[in-house]
Amino acid sequence: MIWRHIASNFLTLLIVILIAVAAAIAWGKHEYSRPGPSAVAACVRVAPGASLNAVSQQLAEQGVVSNAYVFRAGADYAGKSRDLKYGSYLMPPQSSMEEIVRVITAGGPSTCGTEVVFRIGVRENSVILRDMDAGTGVFAEQAKYNPASEPAPEVIAAAEQKPDARLRISVAEGVTSWQVVEGLKQAGFLGGEVAKLPEEGSLAPDTYDVEKGADRAALLAEMARRQAAHLAAAWEKREPDLPYATPQEALIMASIIEKETGVPDERRVVASVFVNRMRQGMRLETDPTVIYGITGGKGVLDRGIRGSELRRRTPYNTYQIDGLPPTPIANPGRAAIEAAMDPEDTDYVFFVADGSGGHAFARTLEEHNQNVARWREIERQRGEPLSPVQGD
Repeated sequence: MIWRHIASNFLTLLIVILIAVAAAIAWGKHEYSRPGPSAVAACVRVAPGASLNAVSQQLAEQGVVSNAYVFRAGADYAGKSRDLKYGSYLMPPQSSMEEIVRVITAGGPSTCGTEVVFRIGVRENSVILRDMDAGTGVFAEQAKYNPASEPAPEVIAAAEQKPDARLRISVAEGVTSWQVVEGLKQAGFLGGEVAKLPEEGSLAPDTYDVEKGADRAALLAEMARRQAAHLAAAWEKREPDLPYATPQEALIMASIIEKETGVPDERRVVASVFVNRMRQGMRLETDPTVIYGITGGKGVLDRGIRGSELRRRTPYNTYQIDGLPPTPIANPGRAAIEAAMDPEDTDYVFFVADGSGGHAFARTLEEHNQNVARWREIERQRGEPLSPVQGD
């Protein structure tokens, strides 16, 4: 009888233990997959070589996970305990442990913390160090310099060496291919040589995440791939009866639109002016093409166009030639490409600067001359040299 009693008690205890284990597992699974405790976004940093134990303790201290042990057990059960990828990752509010494990084991560019942005601009390049406030998701600028004329501040040089810093190349709309290549040469965290200057207009203005030591030629190839994709997609959706025989001609028009206006709402209107002029056999008479013929895309002119330059017949002087110039005059952004493919429906054939950063548009030469007179008065008041305009 005593052995039967012992066996019965043992069996009861075993059942209780199994029930407790099952309950613990169910609780653990619930904890692992349920929304996390953090009411705000958090920047989760995984240091190079960090262990899962160290990361789980850090997350618990940050208040991002409710239980470090459950986090480790869940990652181990999912077979991801050895897959940590160093970097800094922005986790949304109430991210579950399961979501956090997925992000920090998938890797990819850092999405919070420190980032170094090398910006290639039309007039100058700059390197900017920024840190994100995880609570607001807003980057705050910490330091900035011009790599062409200044040494790198120590804080930026140190940031570039951090293994989890996010490195980015930002290319502004309207830069030339020469400016892009020269800018990439100045980016010290890149590697490799550029053997050939890419064709004008073939590079997509955009922001590119890169790794330290990334190959410059490979980055240019990615820029070209994106631009080709943008152009192909816009060409497929283009309006009928546009005066472009090929996508390349549309790209040339897009580059002119890009250089003529920086006002987003004007792009399609400016496109309509040039399309209307081409349809009516009028010359484009646009200054940016003349300037490109002078500079070859190697920097900015930084002076007015001379009368002799306007009278000189070159392939890019649209005051002297019919139709489009032979190549794009810059690398247009997606919005300018789309404007070239879908111009506004207008009767405008003239435009001139209005003094506010935008343009005044006209259907007739008489209207245009009135707009020009107002612009000439603004130039005189500013003490600026008179600029060439359509119809001069």
